[in-house]
Amino acid sequence: MNNNTNITDFDYFNTLLVHSVGSKVGPIAPSVIPSAAFGYQNAEEAEGIFAAEVNKPLYARVGNPTNAKLEGIVAKMEGAFGAIATSSGMGAISMVCTAFLKTGDEILCIGGFFGGTYSLVNETLARFGVTNTFCTVDDFAHIESTLQKGVKMVIMESVGNPSLTLPDVQRIIDLCNQYETLLMIDNTATPLLLRPLTMGADIVVHSSTKNMSGHSAALGGIAVFRAVKEEGDKLLNAKYADVHKIVKKMGKKAFIPICKKRAMRDFGMTANAFGSFMTMVGLETLSLRVERINKSVETVSFLLDEAFPDGVSVNHPCLSSSPDNARYRSDFAQGCGPLLSIDCGTKERAFKFLNALELVILTANIGDNRTLALHMTSTIYSDFNEDARQFLGVHEGLIRVSIGLEDPKSIVEDFLQAANAL
Repeated sequence: MNNNTNITDFDYFNTLLVHSVGSKVGPIAPSVIPSAAFGYQNAEEAEGIFAAEVNKPLYARVGNPTNAKLEGIVAKMEGAFGAIATSSGMGAISMVCTAFLKTGDEILCIGGFFGGTYSLVNETLARFGVTNTFCTVDDFAHIESTLQKGVKMVIMESVGNPSLTLPDVQRIIDLCNQYETLLMIDNTATPLLLRPLTMGADIVVHSSTKNMSGHSAALGGIAVFRAVKEEGDKLLNAKYADVHKIVKKMGKKAFIPICKKRAMRDFGMTANAFGSFMTMVGLETLSLRVERINKSVETVSFLLDEAFPDGVSVNHPCLSSSPDNARYRSDFAQGCGPLLSIDCGTKERAFKFLNALELVILTANIGDNRTLALHMTSTIYSDFNEDARQFLGVHEGLIRVSIGLEDPKSIVEDFLQAANAL
């Protein structure tokens, strides 16, 4: 696959993923190894394992062989050096933040955010003295001035959830590299469609519960890392002095021991073996599902845009009415994930719309094989004040929709009959 193109070769990934998950000899399906502890051959081996000089399981809190299998597959899929599987998507983001940040550090958050990420940054990390600044995706004056100040980390989503705002990913990556600042991109909505590590990003995170699994049967997350450069890596910048010892000792694989020794070992946001197994089952069909669902999202958006009655509207960057349409056409040629949003105007109308749905499932998930919908302000964003909601693109009539594998015409029919019931 050509890493310098934004066009995804789905057939390449169909082949890569099924053969990375399965084995040709012995058990074809991945093995589930649920052991919490692992025996060492002798004292010398134990010493080597704890020093990260012997590549064998240490203790399940810092990983096990089933997790390692998943990590290798996702690293290959993302064009990465390595990965760490975690208990959830928020576990992956929390692991990276707690590994690299300390009291007095600052995070720059670009664009609209999933509610959990916003709360982590704006409430939880703030309680521990990590400050933050937020800006819209195109506020490059703020982005560059903040980077010039020496901010410690930048966090962004590949696609705003649920705002559907689209960032200029490459421009932001280039700025973060220019100012030697770590960039973490949440790629949950766009696996395969966007590969930020091949574009120059440092860390990619996913809630593997979503698109990767597709079946809602496995809670999980994963953080994926580039290799550390032998010379001149940004991790050797003075602002990352507290990890220099690990970087100098571990070289190109330093991101992994930094996160395991400075976060996972002590906080325990570890994936479980069965969850990793179920995630791999989902990965086998990821490429097929991503290709179909992203085509269906466009179909559903166009049909609803034409057919919705007055007082109900659909938002997706594929529509010419979207302010992100030009970037969608140029940077997200094969789609930007399973999401679209529907605006019913008020909470009361949104509730009536949702309660009239027959095919679509009401739940707080995305990236499922089934089409899902949820009213935002009464659920995920119910604790947020009005200023935060406005910044995140959430208002009273907003319904987030995640398109699934069903016949897109059947999905449209269900939304139309619900709209006509208002």
